[in-house]
Amino acid sequence: MERKYIILSSILLTLLLYVINQIVDPSYFVKSIIKIILFLAIPYIHVKLIKKSTVKEVYGISFNGKRSLLLSILIGLTSFVTIVTAFFLLREELSLTSIGRQLAEGNVLTPEIIFVVGLYIILFNSLLEEIFFRGFIFLNLYELKHKKMAYLYSAILFGIYHIGIFKTWFNHGIIALSLLGLVGIGILFGWLNTHNHNILNSWIAHALADLAIMLIGLSMFWNIINA
Repeated sequence: MERKYIILSSILLTLLLYVINQIVDPSYFVKSIIKIILFLAIPYIHVKLIKKSTVKEVYGISFNGKRSLLLSILIGLTSFVTIVTAFFLLREELSLTSIGRQLAEGNVLTPEIIFVVGLYIILFNSLLEEIFFRGFIFLNLYELKHKKMAYLYSAILFGIYHIGIFKTWFNHGIIALSLLGLVGIGILFGWLNTHNHNILNSWIAHALADLAIMLIGLSMFWNIINA
């Protein structure tokens, strides 16, 4: 029952968000509200109706050692450097002005609110994704002794979810490379959480990776301003 709920609900959520992002395409505010509701409601139902436990007990964020914390920061910084380096190496393949204009025209970001949205993405959005992909999917499947499935399924779904957000921005080669990188990061983030069985470690690493992405976002807007 528990495994079926995790698999079915996570697949349906990913498909629904793909449709919202790529077909319906509402404003960034509307997308965020929908995402917040779904990413919190599905794990909450799991905790209350299936595990019959408390949110803190299942997803509680706790500090259980300096070594694991430092490892998370190191992996986060490595992700930061990797993302920024990949961006500069591939920037000739990217139409930054076009991407930035699409974001602005879709009311996703504007120069006036980019820093507010940036803080939301770095701190809160990263936490939402960690609750869902590493807390709800990975840690619960891992606890149910489906360890290989926990790593692969959560990481692949994590990659597909993100591809659904930006699939129209890049060519097929970069999309494939991005998917491979996202799956690898998903596996690594899952492994980080096996040390303390909570999402603190992967959240720290994820937030640092998102910091790099927001800096790239600033570069896109810089291209619009100077186009």
